[in-house]
Amino acid sequence: MKSIEPTIKAGEVAPPRAGEKILRVARDLFYRQGIRAIGVDEIVRRAGVTKPSLYRSFPSKDELAASYLRQYDLEFWACFDEAVAAHPGDPRAQIAAFLTRIGKRTQRPDYRGCGMTNAAVEYPEHGHPARVVSEVNKQELRRRLRAMAAAMGAGDADTLGDGLLLLIEGAYISGQLFGAGGPAKSVARNADLLIEASLKK
Repeated sequence: MKSIEPTIKAGEVAPPRAGEKILRVARDLFYRQGIRAIGVDEIVRRAGVTKPSLYRSFPSKDELAASYLRQYDLEFWACFDEAVAAHPGDPRAQIAAFLTRIGKRTQRPDYRGCGMTNAAVEYPEHGHPARVVSEVNKQELRRRLRAMAAAMGAGDADTLGDGLLLLIEGAYISGQLFGAGGPAKSVARNADLLIEASLKK
């Protein structure tokens, strides 16, 4: 995924410049090495700011992690919506386009899977701020995939939507395990086979 700058929602006050630097550095470190593995000291050192600057922008490391994932969430849906917009009225082609991009990303040597999935694994406690963001993202993805399956005319749209979600999550993990040439590269093809089998019923 392409890196993005912090986005401010309507009514929010832009974080100070130090906050922007901290979020950019934290985003890279959290994605590459994991949230729990990175301490606040490492973040402020790499960002070239002081620890008080971090805590003025983010009340805690947990909130910094949640902010990182909120940015990741915006980027994720921008990619998803781009695939949808490229094939108006054709949910099957929309899914194929989105999964083709995922399959290509999994072949990169620096691929570390989905930041949302990784965070959910790192934080099993359901009330953790980072996990909450991840859960909302995954729930919305499930809702959209089920709706797209229904739009395709699947007899059991919920099962097809869930099957597509399982393929996506499998691609995120297997991409990290196998790297280039691994099974994740064919996620779009496998999804199409699943769709075809579901529509025949």
